[in-house]
Amino acid sequence: MTQWPSTKAKRVLSALLRAGWQVKRESGSHKTLFRQGYADYVFAFHDNEEIGPRMLARIAKRTGLRPEDI
Repeated sequence: MTQWPSTKAKRVLSALLRAGWQVKRESGSHKTLFRQGYADYVFAFHDNEEIGPRMLARIAKRTGLRPEDI
């Protein structure tokens, strides 16, 4: 069982921004995020889209996000 709860994409994006990620460019619902020391990450979700635990774990692996950040 995973420790990640399902949550809305806009909540995940705001958690990433609080964690130090910045929007590099944006095209529709695709936002390219960057942070020093990490590879760029394309966040491609609509704001009200529900993101499940497995996808959150994948996002965390690439971005360093933790469950307590959300």
